[in-house]
Amino acid sequence: MSTKTEKIDRLASLMQQHETTVGASLWREAFRRLKASKMAVIGAAIIGVFVVVAIVGPWVAPHSPSAQIWRGEVLVNQGEFVGARGENWFGLDHLGRDMFSRFLVGARQTLLVGVVSMLIGLVVGALIGVASGASATLGGRAGQRVDNVIMRFIDMMLSLPSLLLAVSIAAVMGQSLTTVMIAVGVVQIPIFARLLRGSMLAQGGSDYVLAAKALGVRKKRIVLTQILPNSLSPVIVQATLSLATAIIEAAALSYLGLGNPDPAVPEWGVMLSQAQRFFDNAPMMAVYPAVGIIITALGFTLLGEAMREALDPKLRG
Repeated sequence: MSTKTEKIDRLASLMQQHETTVGASLWREAFRRLKASKMAVIGAAIIGVFVVVAIVGPWVAPHSPSAQIWRGEVLVNQGEFVGARGENWFGLDHLGRDMFSRFLVGARQTLLVGVVSMLIGLVVGALIGVASGASATLGGRAGQRVDNVIMRFIDMMLSLPSLLLAVSIAAVMGQSLTTVMIAVGVVQIPIFARLLRGSMLAQGGSDYVLAAKALGVRKKRIVLTQILPNSLSPVIVQATLSLATAIIEAAALSYLGLGNPDPAVPEWGVMLSQAQRFFDNAPMMAVYPAVGIIITALGFTLLGEAMREALDPKLRG
């Protein structure tokens, strides 16, 4: 009996080592394709610039983002906003604050909201997806029932427009930056959950899973060491794409007045909301944060699409 058990454990270990080696080679091949992809390089460069600006922005900003140093100039010349000049590269806003400094500092808030929102959706969605996928794959009839209950709840969340769901959550929880993060993160949960669950179901019928079952490997071990690691590729790609979506949706909530209640704290969505009243006289107040949001979202989208092509064997040239 002990000899048979030792053989099973040995075969399972060899099988796991093989899958790890194959998985590592697939990731190396994907990384090689990413380095050769112009789309990936451009996306990574945009993201790199955005992250650097978000990190060092508060230290390199020439002025305090909340200081109304030139308020006198705005009050004297009502209706005529000060445009770009030597000491104010992006001009002044309606309260006489330096727009360039607010743009730099606002990048950190925008990055923080996007990353935290994505992580909330990824972690919670992955936990739900693993529970549902494992139940459907190896749980038998009872597992199928659990999977059905979870998926019907996920379907209800997916049936609601994402922005409407985020606005509803933010309106209930109250106006704050934390509310925006939670609202946008909750919207991402069903996407990650269904994606990981579907990927695990696809992996559940693979030969290595059938071999593990035949060897008597425990279900929990099969899920954690075999199915789950091989199901993460589409989730990683979706996480990159979700960052772009999270930044746009967070900016939309801030634009609607559901973000940070303190208007002195710069954030690109808040800056857009403040600029809408003065668009006729000072359109550049809205152009700078809008371009920042668009380019940043473009960077994450380009990198995410390049990763999808590199990891999906059907899309490889």
